[in-house]
Order: sequence, then structure tokens, then C-alpha cells
Amino acid sequence: MPKLRVGIVNFLNSKPLAWGFLKGHHADLFAPSYHVPALVARLLAQGNLDVGLVPSIEVQRIPHLRVLPDLCVAARHEVRSVLLVSRLPLDQVRRVALDQNSRTSAALLRVLMRERWGLDPEYLHERPDPERMLGEADAALVIGDPALKIDRERYLIHDLAEEWHALTGLPFVFAVWAVRPEVDMPDLSFYFKSSLRYGLSSLDTLVREAAGELGLDSSEIREYLTENLRFFLRSEEIRGLEEFYRRAHEHGLILEPRPIDFWE
Repeated sequence: MPKLRVGIVNFLNSKPLAWGFLKGHHADLFAPSYHVPALVARLLAQGNLDVGLVPSIEVQRIPHLRVLPDLCVAARHEVRSVLLVSRLPLDQVRRVALDQNSRTSAALLRVLMRERWGLDPEYLHERPDPERMLGEADAALVIGDPALKIDRERYLIHDLAEEWHALTGLPFVFAVWAVRPEVDMPDLSFYFKSSLRYGLSSLDTLVREAAGELGLDSSEIREYLTENLRFFLRSEEIRGLEEFYRRAHEHGLILEPRPIDFWE
């Protein structure tokens, strides 16, 4: 049987979920590869991946995907790695640079701009370089590991998960494991849940390795992974996801939302 091709986002926030695959567990069954979020979605849509940790909005844009139950990247309040960064107060923002690798966070920002702040700026798509982005626009959407390194003393910062919670009272789900319809593997969910269990049980090693790679303090990384992020797709997270789809549709960002099709 050919190995299943698994697309993993190359950000710290995916490492607990993907830890088993990163460390070679079940290498006889899975072939992992590492990409920015938008590319995971594109490769999955093209059939060049079988399973991918996709931006949550792509579940509505790519037909026939099934979502692995119980697993996600989410935040119930502040997330710290999805930020609107600016030098100007929001009411003076006219142009916003979006990270070209973002899908879900870009859609979330558009919803928040209209519903939370009553704004409708012009949007540009740029490479993920905050200084360059702010040279082209009044504010920038910065996601993933670069957001963790932003100098918060230097800029005005709005945390998008925190703003979503203030708007809705719900968690925000940034990514889920999604499976192409032709995949047929018994116990598929078991392997992905096992990968997360291994990641959470190996947190000391994960934190130490990530601190070295990112040049951040270990305590900061541990707090991010254990306090800011949530990896379990519970009923509250599903409600938040469905509410995001409803609002995204209202703003023309997706077609009529389909019910989430969970892998059984």
C-alpha cells in the first residue's frame, strides 16, 4: 500500500499535533512534508497530498474534504501568533498588507475589520516580512512564528483570536486535519491522535528544540503551547468554527457553508 502523503504546516503551532510524524513514527504508513498553510491547502486540493493540516476556511473551499475529529489548532482567548500590527491607530488604517501564506487569518481579519471595527480598508498580498509589509501599508497581518518575534513595544498590536472572542464569546479554530475523499485507511484517526499524545508527552524536548530553532526563551514557548493554543476540537471549538463559516459567508468569503463532514 502506498504511503499516505501528509502535509504539515512549518510553524511551531503545528508541532504538538505532528510530533509523531516529525519523529518518524509509523514511517511505513505516512510520508510527511512541510509547507506554509496556503500551500498545504493547494496541494491537498490538487490531490498531491492525502491528508493536510489545512487552514480551517479551506474545508469550505475545497470540495469533499473530511475532517479528522477531536484535533485542531485553536485559541480560546489570545493566540499571540496571529496579529494585526500597525504604527497607526486603527481608525487611520487605509491599507492592510496580508501575509500571502495566510488563508483563514486573512478571512478572519476581513470579518473583524467590518464587524468589530467598522472598517473596509484596501488589502495587499505580501511576502511575510513585517518591515516590508509596513513599508507598503498602514498595517500588516503577521502569522505564525514571525508573529511570536514581533517587538510589541514598537507597534500597536491586535491579537485576532482575542478580538474574535470579544466579538463572539467563542474560541477560534485556525487549522484542522483534513482528508481527501479517496483515502481509505482504517484507524486513520488513531495515528493522528497518537501523534498529538506523543507531542504533549514530549513537551520538554519539543520546547527545548523549538527554543533553539526560533531563538526564543523556553518559558515563552511553553506558555504559548500550553496556555495560548488548544489542540482538541471540542464542542465549543466546533461552535466557533461554524460561527466563523456563517460570518465568512455573510461577507462573501465562502459560498453557503456546508456542514462539517467528520471522518468516522
